Amino acid sequence: MAKGLFATCLLLLSLPLCAAERVVSLAPSMSEIMLELGAEERLVGVLDSGERPPGLEHVASVGRHEAVGVESLLALKPDLLLLWPNSVTEAQLEQLRGFGIPIYVGEPRDLSELAEQFAEIGERVGRAERGRELRQRFRDGMARLRDRYRRDTPLPVFYQIWPEPLYTIGGQQIIGEALAVCGARNVFADLQLPAPQVNVEAVLGREPEVILGGSAAELAHWRAWPQLPAVRRGQLWALPDKGLERPSFQMLAATEKLCALLGSAR
Repeated sequence: MAKGLFATCLLLLSLPLCAAERVVSLAPSMSEIMLELGAEERLVGVLDSGERPPGLEHVASVGRHEAVGVESLLALKPDLLLLWPNSVTEAQLEQLRGFGIPIYVGEPRDLSELAEQFAEIGERVGRAERGRELRQRFRDGMARLRDRYRRDTPLPVFYQIWPEPLYTIGGQQIIGEALAVCGARNVFADLQLPAPQVNVEAVLGREPEVILGGSAAELAHWRAWPQLPAVRRGQLWALPDKGLERPSFQMLAATEKLCALLGSAR
């Protein structure tokens, strides 16, 4: 039914897209983008995963990460689902597709794709002009940071996602491009997985000059290896803004804080 109504809307209005009025977000980053677009009144449901963005406390829950309550979702009668591939299981994604509800899947692998996503979602939720504005502001802001923090030799950085077991970011990962904007390089950019597991020996071999992690406590174990340049120079740093891990417009401000931190590296 939803799919048929959506197609009819396109035909009658002769528009590229019919603006969705009842949106369910299945990823925190998508919920943030709805807020950034000024379209939060169209959000009728969210999938909870950690703390909700301010302003969405009243929105109905449709479950938690990788556990969508399908009956709760369908009861909301959504005409658009926004999701990140890992926010639901593959089986649930196929189930949702079977209901005929339009789905927008966002997985930006770089900052350019993220900027385009603002315009694409804006088009779908009746905020096309705002989406294009965010796209341009994001592109311009990242270009300014790239020019300001450019280095002749990029700073080698190890980005620690989790200390035990040890996880990092691989290549084709949007956080890696944020590092590049700041004049740095991910020392594991050659790995294809988005979040590969590595070992201490591999990190020692890559000789990062900075190690980033979630908190000082999560980074303390590296002091056992004083041969690492990052340890010798006292450059074991907690992330100044974990918004780097939520790809929405706020990633621009998070990247600016990261650049300021890495700009002080010796």
